[in-house]
Formats: sequence, C-alpha cells, structure tokens
Amino acid sequence: MTGVGPAIRRAKEIDFRGGIIDIGARRAASGPAPDLCMTSLAAGRRPGLAAVAGAYADTLLSLGARSHAAACVLLLALALVCFLPGFASLQPMDRDEPRFAQASKQMIETGDLVDIRFQGEARHKKPVGIYWAQAAVVSAAERLGVPEARTTIALYRLPSLAGAVAVVLLSYWAALAFLPRRLAFLAAALVCASAMLGAEARLAKTDALLTATAVAAMGALARAWLSREARLGPGTALVFWLAVALGILVKGPMVPLFAGLAALVLSVKARSGAWLARLRPLPGLALVLVLVAPWFVAIALRSHGAFFGEAVGHDMLGKVGTAQTQHWAPPGTYLLVIFATFWPAAAFAAMAIPFAFARRRDDAVAFLIAWVVPSWLVFEAVPTKLPHYVLPLCPALAILAVMAVAGGAVHRDRPGARLVALLMPLIPLGLILGLGVAGWRLDGAVPAVGLAALAVALAVAVLAWRLFADGAPERALAVAVIAGAVAGPAVFGLVQPALASLKVSPRLAALRGTLPCRPVVATLGYREPSLVFLTGTDLDMLETAPEAASFLAGGGCRLLYVEDRFAGAFATAAASAGLAPARAGRVAGFNINGGKPVGVTAYAVTP
Repeated sequence: MTGVGPAIRRAKEIDFRGGIIDIGARRAASGPAPDLCMTSLAAGRRPGLAAVAGAYADTLLSLGARSHAAACVLLLALALVCFLPGFASLQPMDRDEPRFAQASKQMIETGDLVDIRFQGEARHKKPVGIYWAQAAVVSAAERLGVPEARTTIALYRLPSLAGAVAVVLLSYWAALAFLPRRLAFLAAALVCASAMLGAEARLAKTDALLTATAVAAMGALARAWLSREARLGPGTALVFWLAVALGILVKGPMVPLFAGLAALVLSVKARSGAWLARLRPLPGLALVLVLVAPWFVAIALRSHGAFFGEAVGHDMLGKVGTAQTQHWAPPGTYLLVIFATFWPAAAFAAMAIPFAFARRRDDAVAFLIAWVVPSWLVFEAVPTKLPHYVLPLCPALAILAVMAVAGGAVHRDRPGARLVALLMPLIPLGLILGLGVAGWRLDGAVPAVGLAALAVALAVAVLAWRLFADGAPERALAVAVIAGAVAGPAVFGLVQPALASLKVSPRLAALRGTLPCRPVVATLGYREPSLVFLTGTDLDMLETAPEAASFLAGGGCRLLYVEDRFAGAFATAAASAGLAPARAGRVAGFNINGGKPVGVTAYAVTP
C-alpha cells in the first residue's frame, strides 16, 4: 500500500510541546531512553520484576521496529496467540452468531447465493458479504473432506478470524500515517490485545470484517488528509474505495458513515473539501457501484423490494427510533463499557483526552478526533446499544493513546493518572472473581486452571501499572499488551471450555447420536438458533404440547426436546394420545441469551 506523502514518509513523533519533530533529532537532543533494568544494575540492586518485564517488552518493540516485515510477522504471531485459544471449543453463541451461520449453511444447501434465509424466514437485515464468505469457507472445507463441515461452527468463524487479523495489520498501516514504525507497531499491538476484538474474532458475525474495512478506509483517508500538499499515489485511493465497497457488502452504510462524518468535520476545519479530490471520487464511486450493485439489484428483484424495507426501515431505522431486542441503554454507556471492552488500552486513551483537546488544531490529532467523536456521538444518541458498535473507532483511540504517551502528555504526575491506570489490573481481577463465582454457581466447580492463567494476566497488569507509576508509560503500554495476550486465551481457551452448563444446545444435539437411527427432530419451548444450526434446517419448532404429542405419533425415528416449563402439559397430551415415549436424556444448564437456568428433556420414538 503506497501513497504516503513526503511529509509523513520519514520517521516522526509527536512532541507535546511543539508539534511533529524528527524522532532522530529528538533522541539526539535527549540522549538514549533510560533502561530501568540497567539503571538498577548500575545502582547495585537487582532489577525488580516490573523493570525486567519492561525491558523484555522494550526488546519486542525494538524487534517490531526493525522493518515492516518484522512488525507484520510479530503482529501476526500476537494475533494468533490472542485469537486462536477457544476458537473451536466455544459453542455457537446465541442468538446472532448461529443465525448468521445457519443462513450461510442454507445458502450451501439450496445453492441460492442471493436470498438470505433462516429456515423459512427471510433474513433481510444485513447485506450478503458475510454469508458469501462463510459459505465459501465451508464449501471449500467440504471439498477437502472435512467431516461434518456444515455443523462445525469454527469453519464459519474463519472469515471473522481473518477479519480480526486484518484489523491488526491494517491498524499498523493506518498508524504509520501518524507515528514512526516502533510506535505504530505498539498501537496495532494494543488493538490486537483488546478484549472486544478478541471476542469478535471468535464469532461468526459481521463485526470483525466490518472493522477491517473501516480501518482500511480510514487509513487511506488519513493519508489523503495529512499529505494534502504532496502527490497521493493511486494505490491509496484504490484501497479507500475497495474498503468502502466491501464494507457496504458486509454491513451496509457503516463504513461510508465513519468516513463521511470524518471527511465532513475535516472539510469544515479546512474550510474546503478540495482535498477529497485526491481520492479520485468519480472513478472510485464507479468502482463501488460496479462491485455492490449486482447483488443489491438481484435481492431487490427477488424480494420485490422487501429487503430494503426490512434492512433500512426496520433493522437500521428501528435501532435509531427505538431500542431493539432489549438493548436499550442511556447516552454515555459506551464511555463506561469501553474501559472493559477496549482493555488494556482504554485507560491510556482516557488519559490522552487532554492531549487531544490541546492539540485539536494539529492535522494529525484533528483527524483522529474526526475519526472517533462524530461517530461516537451518533452511537451514544441511538437508543439501541451493543458494545461492538464502537469497535471500528478503537484503532484511532490506540493511535491517539500512543501519540500522547510519545509526546509526554500521559505520565504519572498528571492528576488522577495513577488511579486511572489502575484499570489495567482491575479488569483481570474482576474476571477472576466473576468467572470463579459463575463456575461455582453454574457447574459446582471453579475453573482452577483458567483462573490461574488469569492470575498471571493480573500479575502482568500489575507490573504494567508499576512501570507507569515508575515513569515509563511506553513500557507500561507494551507490558499491558502482554497482559491482554494472556487474559484472552485464559478466558476463551481455559475457562470457557470448563463451563459445561453454558453449552445447552451442543449437549442436546449430541443426544441424537445415542439413538440407533437418524431421527426427525422437533423442539417444544427451547427455540435457540444454535439448536437449529446444530441439529438441522428442518428442526420443527413446535408451539403447543398437543403438537408435540402429534409429532411423536407421526411414525419412524423421532426425537423431541421439551423444555421444563412445558413438561406438565406435554405429559398430559402424550397420555391422552396413548403415547409412552422413551426418555432419551436430559440437559440442564444456563441460557446466556435468556439469562436464566434452563432444563430440557429429550424423548425418543424409534421404529
């Protein structure tokens, strides 16, 4: 990817006192950065754990700064460490993930790559991009002979994994427009270690891919803004418009919203929008139209316009007008939850706010503010709130945090700084307590191995706080990345598999294998999309106990799931029909989506 103007090609860093200066000049003037480990040795003392951890993290930063190839290889390795543990063992997470996966599975079953359906219901909420990606991966896996590929949720998650890795690498590319290589590497590592991106990498949904396209678009837009006096290569414009087109196919208007709001704010600041011509808008818009129009025309014809009525009128505008699916929250919610979802970088981003305000007229800082603030205000104003909505804005927060640290604006002597930095160890401490209580209450056992790994993450986070308190904020950020790289695998790779009570649908689906025949399956009461995905598109969703009794009386091999709240009515209906179905098993657990315990009994009739 090219197109960085001469003004931003050379290594540079932000000086809080005086703008963008050459990093080499600054180091020559100030001398080499003090090494806490070597200082301790020179003083005749053994270095503390914090100093050792800081020196180790500093070495990793130096390795990443050697070349772009080294930075990308290290970021890729970090991403795999952060994202792969628990990737396959995590059950389909109701309700959105199995809805996406099931619709993609039905594309494979029917061969219809235009319409999007969940069982017999039209799923006219999001464009087709994610479904095509998931269907392509699963179809390729089937051709390669992967057993039970269509019900293996990990395969449907591979596009999200690729998207999350792309977010990390594109965050590095975007950060290079603002920071030298070492600091751009640190900013991308902070994005990689964040809790929210780690979660989205493991879910077969749109948000990881959406964020990748958004970061690509904003990275290109930044280069157009920051190099207004220099020539912008055609590659940057191509990246921008491809990102816009792919973003539209993945999640409709979101990428144009992020880029459009930022461009509007910056054009007002510059009192001109002429700088946008550097992105070649006419051929760019033509490219977008060529890429996205065919499917939109096809779905309009297939659905007789119903797709746009549902996607725009109900799904998008419904979220603006009312809080959908009980996801209402007051304005300001994202300002609170970001400290957990964008941990461990969020504390430093919060401490960078005074820096951003003071330097708001600088082109680089102005762009980051324009990337974050307008879209953030829109999300806060919309009644429907979900934590991942602000994920595409988080790379800008990471860049701003690193920029403020490099400029000396984030340090221990700022009022309240040490207290805010305590959020680094506070989050893993909360996870240890919360997951320990959850394991005991739900499964009667504490996931000891996972909690021990989280204790390691807590210890590393404490070292990061200690480094900050000792006056080494850059090293504190780097050590915080290590804490994040331990915490994510601990939660998803060790704690999550031990919480069997959360895996209700996989345990119910496994009961089919206990029968001597291949059953027709129905369910009464328990209606989670994960059960449809795991048992089959033809899963019959029954409404009443008499319907359930009639289903079992239909002959052949049959399996029925009955939730406890329907148990009495079903027993009465079965007795009235003269049925005595065999009990095939029982599953009790906790329904994450409903937020309450659930019990389901399986009944079987075999020939």
